[in-house]
Amino acid sequence: MGKIVRCISPIDGSVYLEREALSEGAAFAATARAHAAQKAWAAMPVKERVALVLKANDYIGQTVDRMATELAHQMGRPIRYGGEFRGFNERLQYMASIAEDSLKPYLVEDSGAFKRMIKREPMGVVLVVAPWNYPYMTAINTIAPALMAGNAVILKHAAQTLKVGEHLADAFAAAGLPEGVFQNVVLDHETTSALISQRAVNFVNFTGSVEGGKAMERAAAGTFIPVSTELGGKDPGYVRADADIDAAVETLVDGAMFNSGQCCCGIERIYVHESLYDAFVAKTVDLVKTYRLGNPLDPETTIGPMANARFAAEVRAQIGEAVAMGAVAHIPLSNADDGGAYLTPQVLTNVNHKMRVMRDESFGPVVGIMKVKDDEEAIALMNDCQYGLTASIWAGDPAAAEAIGDRLETGTVFMNRCDYLDPALCWTGCKDTGRGAGLSVLAYQALTRPKSYHLKKA
Repeated sequence: MGKIVRCISPIDGSVYLEREALSEGAAFAATARAHAAQKAWAAMPVKERVALVLKANDYIGQTVDRMATELAHQMGRPIRYGGEFRGFNERLQYMASIAEDSLKPYLVEDSGAFKRMIKREPMGVVLVVAPWNYPYMTAINTIAPALMAGNAVILKHAAQTLKVGEHLADAFAAAGLPEGVFQNVVLDHETTSALISQRAVNFVNFTGSVEGGKAMERAAAGTFIPVSTELGGKDPGYVRADADIDAAVETLVDGAMFNSGQCCCGIERIYVHESLYDAFVAKTVDLVKTYRLGNPLDPETTIGPMANARFAAEVRAQIGEAVAMGAVAHIPLSNADDGGAYLTPQVLTNVNHKMRVMRDESFGPVVGIMKVKDDEEAIALMNDCQYGLTASIWAGDPAAAEAIGDRLETGTVFMNRCDYLDPALCWTGCKDTGRGAGLSVLAYQALTRPKSYHLKKA
C-alpha cells in the first residue's frame, strides 16, 4: 500500500477522509495519459473547449448545497458564508468570455509579399498544485484558462481539501472532456518533485508557502519548465486622513478576519493617519468583539477554527511575542478558544516592525494597527516587508491613491476595498510572494508559448 494522505477536520481533530497517494509509476502513467490526450484537445476549436469547460462550471453550480458543509469539515469555514461558487463562477465565466480574443493570432502583416504573425501554442501538460484556503477558487484560476488554451491539466490538491479535487474531476467528466485531459491525483511531495524534475509536465502552477515554492523551483532547476508561484503575503491597509472611516473599518476588519484570516491577500497590518487613529482603533475593536468563534457547522458562528492546530499555534506565538515586546491585545479570550485550532480573533496596537506579527505572514485572525503621520511614513512601512501581493489604500482622492500605489512594491493596488480578485486584472506578486500571472488576458499568455510565422509569398 502507498502513502496514506489524511484530511484532519479542524472541527474536532478527527480524520475526515483519507486517500492513498499514487505510486511514482502510477503518477508518471497519469502524465503520459495527459500528454496522449492533449494534442487532440488542442486541435479542437477554442469555442468547443470553452463550451465544455462552461458545462463543468454548470455542474459545480448544481452541487453547491454540499460545498459549504464539506468546506466546514475540511478547513473550518462557517457554513453561514456558503461555498465558493460565486467567485468560482465569476472567474471562470470571465476567462471564457475572453478566451477566443486572447488566443487568436497576432497578425503583423498580411500583404502580397508576406504573412507575418505570432500564434499562441499551449504549453502541453500543466500541473496545478492547489491550496486548501480557497480550494475551488484558487484552483480554477489556472485550471480554466489552461484547459481553454488547449493544455491538459493534472491537479494535485492540498491534503486538507481532497474532496474539492474529486468534485472538480467529476465536473469535467460530466461535462464530457476527453479522458486524460483533466486528472485529479493524490501525490506525496517526493513524487510531485519527480514529475517536475523528470519533465513529465510542461508548466507548474503552485500556490502555497515560500518554502513550498522554493521546493518547486528546486525540482524544476535545469529543466526550463516554467514555475508560476503565489506564495502568500503580509498585505497592508493604509487609512488616509480623507478616508471614510466607517467603510474602512468594516472592510478592513472583514479582510483581516474572514476565513479565520487564512487568505493570501488578507489584511495583516494596518497603518492609520494620526488624525483618525484613535477612532479607527475603537471602532475596529468594537467590531471584532462581535465575532462569534465556534463550530463552523453552527449557523450562528461567524469565525470558525483555523484549518490546523499547528497554524493556530504559529499565530498564538506571534501574538504572545508581540505582547511580551509591549503590544496591547484588545480582544478578551473567547470561551470557545481551546488552545488548539479554535483561536480568538485579535487586534493589536502599540506594535512595530521589530515584531514578527508585523513582518512574518500570520495567516490567521490577527491584525496589528500602527499610527502614521503622513503618506511618506505609510509608504515606507508598507514597503518594509518581504512580501508583495496586494495593498489597500483608503482615501477620498483617487489621484492621491494612485500616486501612492505607484510607489508600492506590490502586485495589486486597491482603493477603498481589499481581499478581492478581479478576473479582468492580473493576479500577480513580487518579492517573496513569488512570480506569475493569473487571470486576465495575461493568464493566457502565461499558459501558452509564442510561435512566430514568417511566410514569404513571393
